[in-house]
Amino acid sequence: MNFSKRVLSIQPSATLAINAKAQEMRAEGENVISLAVGEPDFSTPDHIVTAAKEALDKGFTRYTAVPGMPELRRAVAGYFSRTYGIECTQNEVIVSNGGKQCLYNLLQALVDPGDEVLIPGPYWVSYPDMVQLAEGAAVIVPTEPEDNFLVKKEDLEKYVTSRTRVLILNTPSNPTGCHYSQAQLEDIARWAVSRDIFVICDEVYDQLVYPPAEMSSLCSFWKKHPDGVAVVNGLSKTFSMTGWRIGYILAHEDLIKAMSKIQGQSTSNVCSFAQKGALAGLEGSFEMVETMRDSFARRRDLALEIIGSWKDAVCPRPDGAFYLFPRVDAFYNDRVDSSTELCKAVLEKEKIALVPGKAFGDDRCVRISYAVGDEVLQDCLQRLGGFLAGLRA
Repeated sequence: MNFSKRVLSIQPSATLAINAKAQEMRAEGENVISLAVGEPDFSTPDHIVTAAKEALDKGFTRYTAVPGMPELRRAVAGYFSRTYGIECTQNEVIVSNGGKQCLYNLLQALVDPGDEVLIPGPYWVSYPDMVQLAEGAAVIVPTEPEDNFLVKKEDLEKYVTSRTRVLILNTPSNPTGCHYSQAQLEDIARWAVSRDIFVICDEVYDQLVYPPAEMSSLCSFWKKHPDGVAVVNGLSKTFSMTGWRIGYILAHEDLIKAMSKIQGQSTSNVCSFAQKGALAGLEGSFEMVETMRDSFARRRDLALEIIGSWKDAVCPRPDGAFYLFPRVDAFYNDRVDSSTELCKAVLEKEKIALVPGKAFGDDRCVRISYAVGDEVLQDCLQRLGGFLAGLRA
């Protein structure tokens, strides 16, 4: 068959590919532990599940408005208002099929062929390919573990051209877990707006920030510059609802209308009864979120203590999400000479699934998810440390 240049130019998601390989090995009877998957290991809260079930029982299975049920859009606006102290309306939010569609719709609405999009690296795997699907050019701005993988405006300035249109920020970060403070975020946003660069701030892990670090957001900055900023968020990580596919955006009303047109011609509305569950989540208790946050903070500290014993590994202390992104290229040798080869060898010999850093734009590193039980995490990291030491033998 002949495929379009568009589809041939993009790569499948590396994280999903690794997880699929791990599942395939399990199906063949192998005891594989995945530290690759990017989803909490907690169940969706009961009140959310109950709301979706009740919606089904009542026959709430028809089309809804493309940008989301009015009451859900009001609840999303209410979340931003309560959490970040801003005033916004339902007309300034749209509900999409996960944060991924939110980002896709934004780039389709903002990027013309040849436009450049600044992406600090390491980056979430889908950013560059989404830019490419919008016929733009992804411009990667590298960062270092010694700087907690956080970009500064001085770094970004070096990559600006006359075609630069958009900057994508992500905090807390997937894959690093590192997190911008409010002052750092706003400093970068002010710089971007002064250069007429639109800022997309991906904040899907905003509820998973660990003290003493504090939540940060560009919501308040958006209020001052509504035509220069969009904030992406969702329920997948906050309420362990990855399969429900509920994401949302805070943006200028005109941009919301533009994205509604795109969504109306692609997927139309989000699943009707999933929206009812999302409504219950946003309007209900966040107690489960606090439990998750405490568990992840404990696991992060456990993992950092073990990784700290790996001679010559460098791993910044993440302030959020549930990932670690250690630099491990000091262990590479003639046989295992890249993050991809390292992850293949670990999967084959230790039956532990990791994601190669190359997928996130940094081949020196691997991504480790600590969204697993404490004992499993401890065992896997100790075995991984032994494996790395063996590469030098």
